[in-house]
Amino acid sequence: MDAAGLEDVHFHDLRHTGNTLAATGGATTRELMQRMGHSSVRAALVYQHLVNGRDHEIAEHVDRQIRKAHDRDG
Repeated sequence: MDAAGLEDVHFHDLRHTGNTLAATGGATTRELMQRMGHSSVRAALVYQHLVNGRDHEIAEHVDRQIRKAHDRDG
């Protein structure tokens, strides 16, 4: 870290950033657990709370899929 000029950054900070990016990229609880090497969901849920604000985006996706199926069948 010193050689990279990141004296104030710790290894755990990099781990946290990586798992945060994975969660916001759509990683499932199981995938986060596997990445972190954990057997319980507790730690994975810490990262997944970051994606809780995606309700609107998810609803729009579901709506688009329903409209596609309706247009195809209608």
